[in-house]
Amino acid sequence: MVTVVTGASGFLGGVLVSELLARGRTVRAVDLRWGPGLEGLDVEWVQADVLDPASLRPAMHGAESVYHLAAVISVAGDPTGRVWATNVTGVRNTAEAALVADVSRFVHCSSIHAYDIAAGHPIDEESARAEHGTMAVYDRSKTAGEREFRKVVSSGLDGVICNPTAVIGPGDLTGSRMNVVLEAMFDQRLPALLSGGFDWVDVRDVAGSLIDAEHLGRTGENYLLSGHHLTIAQLAAVVEKVTGVRVPRIVLPMWFARVWSPMANIAGRRSDNPLWYTTESLNALRSHPVVDATKARTELGHAPRPTEDTISDLFAWTKVRAHEAHPALKG
Repeated sequence: MVTVVTGASGFLGGVLVSELLARGRTVRAVDLRWGPGLEGLDVEWVQADVLDPASLRPAMHGAESVYHLAAVISVAGDPTGRVWATNVTGVRNTAEAALVADVSRFVHCSSIHAYDIAAGHPIDEESARAEHGTMAVYDRSKTAGEREFRKVVSSGLDGVICNPTAVIGPGDLTGSRMNVVLEAMFDQRLPALLSGGFDWVDVRDVAGSLIDAEHLGRTGENYLLSGHHLTIAQLAAVVEKVTGVRVPRIVLPMWFARVWSPMANIAGRRSDNPLWYTTESLNALRSHPVVDATKARTELGHAPRPTEDTISDLFAWTKVRAHEAHPALKG
């Protein structure tokens, strides 16, 4: 039987597809466009738009299970409405198409941002959601998307929700935000660090736990897939420890970064450069969320590897990529 992965061309999508194939699954990769992370993988390709229900019908036909990863991540608001449409309406459309296709199991990959990450206390599956109008639109869209998903589950879809924290690690051909920052550290292109921190989880651990959620997760339940909570300075110290690369010693206070964030907001909307710290990205770092993944560890066997292993593997992977792009650098 066929396993469908929407958003298959993304960072997590490519890693998940590779892991499913390694486990002997037949994968149908579904996305708006073919991505480099799918190159060389033995998948069935279907181009579809989660905002076009008609395009989802052939994507779901004959599928046994679905992993819904298609989403738009934003730290610069939603000027075009695409974030809300994809993360809310797109979730509903995909879940409804799966229900009509009689899919046996649906794993919706949401985000820790569906929760109030600035609550000031450890977050678990029962914690307050991102619903207040002053919260980032991306966060609110993830909460609203889960709400739409639950409506379809109540209509008969057998589905489960996973909420990863900040995903990092090797295999990223899309230039995800934090991996770009880490690669700038590797190349000593980052002049200074910021205060604040987050919970960082290896992409491979998320992919593995998504698969475990398909088999072990309880219908309608959320599972927080966390890694390890580190400040930016602590994460940089790990980089220096495992790579030998000297990282910046200057740690800019949050107030200083926030002074410049209005300019970064404008630049971020135009270029989407991950090195621009917008107001929304600063708020996330300032929140310092502590995530309690006891439920995922107990029910899914979620066991995040040490951050040192993630950084070491990412560093090695980026060096291989650099050598492949510039063969003259070898040796």
